[in-house]
Amino acid sequence: MGFRFAYSSNAYTRFSVEEALYRVARLGYRGVELLADVPHAWPCGLLEESLRLIRRTLETTGLGLVNVNAFMMNGVGDPRHPYWHPSWIEESAELRALRREHTKRALRLAEALGAPSIQTEPGGPLPRGMSRAQALRVFYDELMPCVELAEQLGVDLLIEPEPGLLIERMEQYLELAERVGSARLGLNFDVGHAFCVGEDPASWIPRMAGHTRHYHIEDIGADRVHRHLVPGEGAIDLRSVLEAIARTGYGGWITVELYPYVDDPDEAGRRALAHLQMLTSSLDTCD
Repeated sequence: MGFRFAYSSNAYTRFSVEEALYRVARLGYRGVELLADVPHAWPCGLLEESLRLIRRTLETTGLGLVNVNAFMMNGVGDPRHPYWHPSWIEESAELRALRREHTKRALRLAEALGAPSIQTEPGGPLPRGMSRAQALRVFYDELMPCVELAEQLGVDLLIEPEPGLLIERMEQYLELAERVGSARLGLNFDVGHAFCVGEDPASWIPRMAGHTRHYHIEDIGADRVHRHLVPGEGAIDLRSVLEAIARTGYGGWITVELYPYVDDPDEAGRRALAHLQMLTSSLDTCD
């Protein structure tokens, strides 16, 4: 099976979007996940000139635009957490609106650039004093206008379960998906996140295949602490993960996500791709 690996530009937040794309291409990746945040493609006020630059650079490098990462919102400057806030389930309606409108803009950005999907956070951390049932109702109410826009634009809106947030397990995603009931709502299956919460990624991959539109891959230490590591430098059995993906017949992209490696994203990305190619080469040999 021919796996297609992309690299998320969120490892390159110390570089311009143009430089980030060129560097990803030089490493040998065939695709890129674009960060819809500063300093790459913050959708709020993104100029047409910037869109043209991104399109031109993608064309020049030959990179496929595999997904738009709308999870992170550093552009807001929220001091509580650079990725999780503002969340979908803030007590403040004004803060919830920032997340909702950001997601709408990211959907329009994906449509303008020809990306098949965006991914978003899975609700956010549960506010003190808010029950889980209340939080799920708020999340649903805020998410549905974005689902409707995704249906209009023909762009998939992907939920990414994350440790410590409202939806962190696959069963929780399935409950949300059943309630939403839209073909445009899908799963961004983050292999490391599943491992962090004690789930075996290889076992869940076939069970979630009907929902999974995109994968994130990274390694995690044996302590299952949520810190992304270069594939091959943690405790996840990534060979079994790739075997499981291959058995589902998945033909989409697998994005390497190494945002902690901002000091040297090139070296981290190079090691990651070399390890993944070694694993996939051995799979092809076994076939």
